[in-house]
Amino acid sequence: MINRFTGASAFASTILARQPAAWLSNTRISAKGVLTTAQHTLTILGVTALVVMAVLFFRPDLAKSLSDSLNPVPEAEPISLVAPPLSALMDAPAPAATTAAGASSQLSAEEKALLGTQKQQRWVTDWLSKRYRVAGDATNMLVSTAYLTAREIKLDPLLILAVMAIESGLNPFAESPMGAQGLMQVMSKVHHERFQEMGGLQAALNPVANIRVGSLILKDYVTRGGSVEAGLKSYVGAAAFAHDDGYGAKVLAEYQRLKQVSSGKKVPTITPVMAQAKPAPKAETPAAPAASAADTQIAGL
Repeated sequence: MINRFTGASAFASTILARQPAAWLSNTRISAKGVLTTAQHTLTILGVTALVVMAVLFFRPDLAKSLSDSLNPVPEAEPISLVAPPLSALMDAPAPAATTAAGASSQLSAEEKALLGTQKQQRWVTDWLSKRYRVAGDATNMLVSTAYLTAREIKLDPLLILAVMAIESGLNPFAESPMGAQGLMQVMSKVHHERFQEMGGLQAALNPVANIRVGSLILKDYVTRGGSVEAGLKSYVGAAAFAHDDGYGAKVLAEYQRLKQVSSGKKVPTITPVMAQAKPAPKAETPAAPAASAADTQIAGL
């Protein structure tokens, strides 16, 4: 019995002595596996990083896309743009004139005739808008300004509109190679003093200022020349020449059409914008200008 106990004790001691060695061996194997796995993982990650860097180097567009996705730029809030009213764009820099409605009781018969009725202005506005393909609101502002200016300086508004139509086709930003500007093609550098009270030369493209200055120049030329034809000839810069290449005839033809429109007649809008008339002969008889002036009657002159 004692021998059995002694043998069992020796066997247990042997087993216990061998267990630490086996545990240490297993631990070493596990650690080596972990290190190997980690090494392989790092190798794969390194190769992947090199591949990605190479791709981004040769494809900058992918690099930019990746950068934008990682660092998104905050979207700016949309700005609400509101166009200013047309009247604000057309305001003259000169002091505002008295409105027709407020001063209707103070107008003379001549001024009322020059100002016309709302129906007449509407007819003229609609016809010019269709003829020159200009927006109705813009045409209405130009026509209203022409009528108010005409009443103030005592000149037929339809003559002013006829000059505007032939000179610029109702384009407020027109400019000729010679430097004539705006609706009435005013030579602003020549007549710069007339724009001083309206803000200087930059006001030459202001529709209201351009109409006013152009109308004043036209009025002066007509008064100085003694007839509408002579005034138009000076206005186009042909005073020193024998004829004006038909400019006066074009303006007066448009003026006659506007007169018919303002009287309620149906006038076609598809007629040539620049009515081609034969230029006056170089050697005119003395009676020809007088007869022409008598046939053409412009209100306010």
